[in-house]
Amino acid sequence: MTVTAEKPARTEDNSRPTAVKAGLLDPGQLWRSLPDALVKLDPRVMWRNPVMFIVEVGAVFTTVLSIANPSTFAWVTTVWLWLTVVFANLAEAVAEGRGKAQAAALRAARQDTVARLRDGRSVPAPELKQGDVVVVAAGEIIPGDGDVIEGIASVDESAITGESAPVIRESGGDRSAVTGGTKVLSDEIVVQITQKPGESFIDRMIALVEGANRQKTPNEIALNILLAALTIIFLLSVVTLQPLAIFSKGFQAAAPNTQAINAHGVTGIVLVSLLVCLIPTTIGALLSAIGIAGMDRLVQRNVLAMSGRAVEAAGDVNTLLLDKTGTITLGNRQASAFIPAPGVDPQELADAAQLSSLADETPEGRSVVVFAKNEYGLREREPGLMTEATFVPFTAQTRMSGIDLGGRQIRKGAAAAVMKWVRDNGGHPTEAVGEIVDGISSSGGTPLVVAEGNRVLGVIHLKDVVKSGMRARFDEMRKMGIRTVMITGDNPRTARAIAEEAGVDDFLAEATPEDKLALIRKEQEGGRLVAMTGDGTNDAPALAQADVGVAMNTGTSAAKEAGNMVDLDSDPTKLIEIVEIGKQLLITRGALTTFSITNDIAKYFAIIPAMFAGVYPGLNTLNIMRLHSPESAILSAVIFNALIIVALIPLALRGVRYRPSSASALLRRNLWIYGVGGVILPFICIKLIDLIVQFIPGF
Repeated sequence: MTVTAEKPARTEDNSRPTAVKAGLLDPGQLWRSLPDALVKLDPRVMWRNPVMFIVEVGAVFTTVLSIANPSTFAWVTTVWLWLTVVFANLAEAVAEGRGKAQAAALRAARQDTVARLRDGRSVPAPELKQGDVVVVAAGEIIPGDGDVIEGIASVDESAITGESAPVIRESGGDRSAVTGGTKVLSDEIVVQITQKPGESFIDRMIALVEGANRQKTPNEIALNILLAALTIIFLLSVVTLQPLAIFSKGFQAAAPNTQAINAHGVTGIVLVSLLVCLIPTTIGALLSAIGIAGMDRLVQRNVLAMSGRAVEAAGDVNTLLLDKTGTITLGNRQASAFIPAPGVDPQELADAAQLSSLADETPEGRSVVVFAKNEYGLREREPGLMTEATFVPFTAQTRMSGIDLGGRQIRKGAAAAVMKWVRDNGGHPTEAVGEIVDGISSSGGTPLVVAEGNRVLGVIHLKDVVKSGMRARFDEMRKMGIRTVMITGDNPRTARAIAEEAGVDDFLAEATPEDKLALIRKEQEGGRLVAMTGDGTNDAPALAQADVGVAMNTGTSAAKEAGNMVDLDSDPTKLIEIVEIGKQLLITRGALTTFSITNDIAKYFAIIPAMFAGVYPGLNTLNIMRLHSPESAILSAVIFNALIIVALIPLALRGVRYRPSSASALLRRNLWIYGVGGVILPFICIKLIDLIVQFIPGF
């Protein structure tokens, strides 16, 4: 799967502007980011990137040498060294620029409004404190992040999520959290503020998408240390070349094939060029952009990562915990069959099932009415036409619904509840009915028993439908070495059947919050990284414990605070995409690191013979590209070293194409494409640049 879709930001007029696609690089974006790239030349900024800081120091050094001993070779080389630094900064500036578009939309959503406190006072929204209780009516802006403690309302969250459809927010459930800057469309709610001053959800989003709060991840830090170590090693090697050459009476000003270079007094420029081409400048220039782009791809998917570490952890996840309802299955169980008890006519069962479901407003109850109408030709009876009927609505306590009509008492509901009701009326459910109930449960369905008086009429088979394509996606997860675990409150037999149909590796049935937390800890004790989703306060401990905890935006404030990611679309299946984005980030970083190190080989063959062939003629055999002259060889390598950074910016932003497969298969693919390609491409490009450079006057 290629994760490159983008959700464009909204402008202040609430329209959707044309944005740069995730996989493309708009040339105009390079120009818009150029001023930011120049600002980053400040040494106080550059020192954070050791590789490019050394390049900048080298560019300053060659500038001084060029002023002291001006020549075409000196100045052209100096200009390209400076361009190398600018191009490196440009990669990061372009990546940050994408986030600024998102931040602009979020700033438009943040409105400083007047909050109406419950005690009747009015205060500016920025002055609200944790624990304040405000009243928000239809047409008003919610002044701050909080939880609905009273009422229910329709809320427009399009400024945050980009979706125009309003959502319902109500007290006492897992959909109680509201975000400051969103708008109440109907009714009135009472909100208790949960945000700290200056730390609203939108403020944090703005800081994160702009990259201001992006901290380097452990893997990124480790790679930076490796690059710094390589830079120091090559720096020491290059610095000692001239003294060693003089000591051995080899590399001296009168060396035959280096006469042209040294005649201009630019030996220092040659050494700096060698250093810049030896150190891993390509990955050093793109490393930061890769990390920023990884978070940006999540933003494009409407997921807010609280840290770059969370994105990286997603790529290393070993275990995926997924809720059954709404994630693996469609969520609402649907009536799929009426199974009559022995001696009962199917039409009689269908009639009783529909009548007993008229007062059941649950999705399951509605599906029974529709199924009876479609499969048995029974039209729904309007309650208003049945004036003598007494309806028994479904409740969580009775777990039944029904109707009393003309001396008939009909009930439909959970098997245990209805069978008890039959026994209380003097009936005795047959073993055949129990076998039907057990058969449906073992197949992964949910049985609802229908009875009239003291007689059981039959069983309704409710089926929890597995979403299309889930088995294929779990097969992909398995190829990547990820273990999938389904979390459900169903009984073990039902859970096992759904797990087998969906293709997950394991399941946790009758799960409680404590069970989820215990499972995560058990997995982590085995050295595995765990990802999960949640939306309720009872999910908060597990979300906090998980290495990647994705909280739903519709969930409670406690859940969003506990997780290290927030899905603004509240789509539980997005966890799979988050894992794929994380893996794409790691693969991109690894691929470009491989390319950066291997493309240095061609530069060795360009510069080393140019520098030492005059002293050691045997080194001419290394000049396999047959470059025109020492100067053109050195300059060609420097130019390629700069241009390859610009050429790879789109790949760093888009990410290397990700195909679910095993780690060994990914390694082989990247070694062939970016390893072998990193060796071959520079040879071709440096030779082509050399053919152009030789026509420059002075070469």
